[in-house]
Amino acid sequence: MGWKAAQKLIHHWKILRGDNVMVMRGKDKGETGVIKRVIRSQNRVIVEGKNLVKKHIKQGQGHEGGIFTVEAPLHVSNVQVLDPVTEKPCKIGIRYLEDGTKVRVSRGIGASESIIPRPEILKIRTTPRPTMVGPKDTPMNLVLERTFDSKVGKGMPSL
Repeated sequence: MGWKAAQKLIHHWKILRGDNVMVMRGKDKGETGVIKRVIRSQNRVIVEGKNLVKKHIKQGQGHEGGIFTVEAPLHVSNVQVLDPVTEKPCKIGIRYLEDGTKVRVSRGIGASESIIPRPEILKIRTTPRPTMVGPKDTPMNLVLERTFDSKVGKGMPSL
């Protein structure tokens, strides 16, 4: 990617995986779907069941070849998130609630100014993975051991 293309990348994404969107341009104009994948390096999204194209895949070792129907990416400017109340496409704004949490709200003409909830699929990902101690992990008693005392100078290397 050249430096001109890198300048046009979206830095603060408001559209997330799992959002209900309406396609605004292209052959599926006016249809709604759920975002399956976000490709931030290209400013594109893949909408489930939309923008289907035929892909010719050559036969290789371990898989068959043929003509397959796959979902092609759409540019993010060609989709808009649906307002949860009116079910119409709207712009997205950011607001802070009284308790300080950041939420997305619907904006634009005819929008209900309601909160757009975070997709459920993203909440699954935030659960911590179970940690298992491996053979190369440092034991916790060594990690928590205090080896330097700034007041006395204990633990300083002698120069």
